[in-house]
Amino acid sequence: MAHAGLTKSFLGMFKETSLAFFFDIGGLFAGFMLATQFGIFEKAPWVIALYPAMVSAKGVINGLLSGRLGTALHLGTIHPKFFGNTKSFYKLIESLIVLTVATSTLIGIFSIFFGPFFWGTTIADFPTILAVLIATMGTGLFITLITIKVAFISFKRGLDPDIVVYPVMSTIADILITLLYIGMLYLYFSGFAGPWIIAILSLIIVILVLYLIPKNRKEPDFIRTLKESIVTMVFVAFMVNVTGTILERIHESFPRQEIINVYPALIDMIGDVGSVVGSTATTKLALGLLTPSYASIKKHSKNIFSAWASSLMMFAILAVLALIINGIFSFTSFSTLIAILLIANVIAVTMIVVLSYGISILTFKRGLDPDNFVIPVESTAADSITTLALLIALTLIL
Repeated sequence: MAHAGLTKSFLGMFKETSLAFFFDIGGLFAGFMLATQFGIFEKAPWVIALYPAMVSAKGVINGLLSGRLGTALHLGTIHPKFFGNTKSFYKLIESLIVLTVATSTLIGIFSIFFGPFFWGTTIADFPTILAVLIATMGTGLFITLITIKVAFISFKRGLDPDIVVYPVMSTIADILITLLYIGMLYLYFSGFAGPWIIAILSLIIVILVLYLIPKNRKEPDFIRTLKESIVTMVFVAFMVNVTGTILERIHESFPRQEIINVYPALIDMIGDVGSVVGSTATTKLALGLLTPSYASIKKHSKNIFSAWASSLMMFAILAVLALIINGIFSFTSFSTLIAILLIANVIAVTMIVVLSYGISILTFKRGLDPDNFVIPVESTAADSITTLALLIALTLIL
């Protein structure tokens, strides 16, 4: 059962990947919320720039969990149940709580440098940015429980968690974190007790982290996860600020409703391609089914091209749905949008496949746990790469 998901045919992988990627269509709902609630995103210069940071950071935390669960379930070091599980399972959850606050703090710190130059913010905005980040990301920790449940169900039913879990959960996480972020923004800008409620929520989450760190200071699994992930989180914090800056440029130069609608689904999809390529590679490496060299990418081609083919199909579906939702579907509008999305797809997928596979190999060869690096790095990079690829495609076509 543990190896069943790793030996499927190309068609089998394509079907399984397409099923998982189908959930990315739900990203249109996140895009719809983003477009319809855009008034709240114009309340302050940092609000729109912080949105991809929020989505990316939650995707990174969720991705780290997905990757670790996929490999651990295959190896049998974690069992598919909430209660009576292994110590590693519970230490993984506690380390993710700490990483959530650490990542939020790092994003806030980097915003100090990006804000004044690119967003129009000042140092005085830092406490607000940090509080909103921690409150949103902290309350979003319940998404972790959903991810675990999806991983357990998929494994029990003979599906490969490395293929199914992250693509499914990345979309659900995007929708939920978008709702939470919009809710926190309304709470903050409502005045009255709103800012105080956000401050109290942030403080409670920080206190929980301050309890968990000394409690686990002698736990090897906990410490290893934090040590190996913290460098990744610094990279994440930097890149999400880059993504936010590029998104602001797209919004200013190409304020098209259908682009706003598909944006969350696009970054989701490319991140999912990277997660499938990277997660299946880390599991194969752990099981000895793949040698840690770039030449072995040929043995991984079925996973790569099945994921790519699925993403191309889904990009076409997203183009049609986005135009229908906005009531502007026509042959001309479809031709234009599909050209933009396909160019962005080719650029982004090529880069993310090379990156995901490369990280898998390099971390494994250095004796590190690839699952602490692959999805967190590739999902963050995917957001920036896709946003940049979209900007390039828009510039070329429009």
